[in-house]
Amino acid sequence: MLEKYIFAGFGGQGALLMGQLITYAGMLEDKEVSWLPSYGPEMRGGTANCSVVVSDEPVASPIVTVATGLVVLNRPSLEKFESALLPGGHLFINSSIIDVKPTRTDIHVHYVPVNEVADKLGNAKVGNMVMLGAFVEATKCVEMDAIIDAMKHKLGEKKAKLVPLNIEALNEGAKLVK
Repeated sequence: MLEKYIFAGFGGQGALLMGQLITYAGMLEDKEVSWLPSYGPEMRGGTANCSVVVSDEPVASPIVTVATGLVVLNRPSLEKFESALLPGGHLFINSSIIDVKPTRTDIHVHYVPVNEVADKLGNAKVGNMVMLGAFVEATKCVEMDAIIDAMKHKLGEKKAKLVPLNIEALNEGAKLVK
């Protein structure tokens, strides 16, 4: 198994965190992984993306130029990265704010209403976890339990109170692609 993913959006949408959690979950499952972030100089609102590799074999390069899975949280990310997806790959679109369809017909497209689901849960900040839940459920790249363990580690004791809401967001996202 060699899976290559790109997570992309505006800074502050949580694209980099999604990639970190996949990577950490992969480590928890004894997989070979890499995470390579890329972002503009802006703290929030600038572009942000990361490349993630999850494999059973050592990772030769952390750079992903052709992806098996792509998550786009905003329209500029769709326009920039759609062509990087392999035929038959999985594209996850934040349908809450992306108002265009992909140009390709040789890929699997998952429309995830990230903002609406996060708002229903009462916190817009968990939108990335809604998308991550959909991504993990559809790709089976790691187990959801490993994602939850990775999240608990990342949030730490100081933010432990946020774990239940984030788990709920993951589960809601997973339901959207079952």
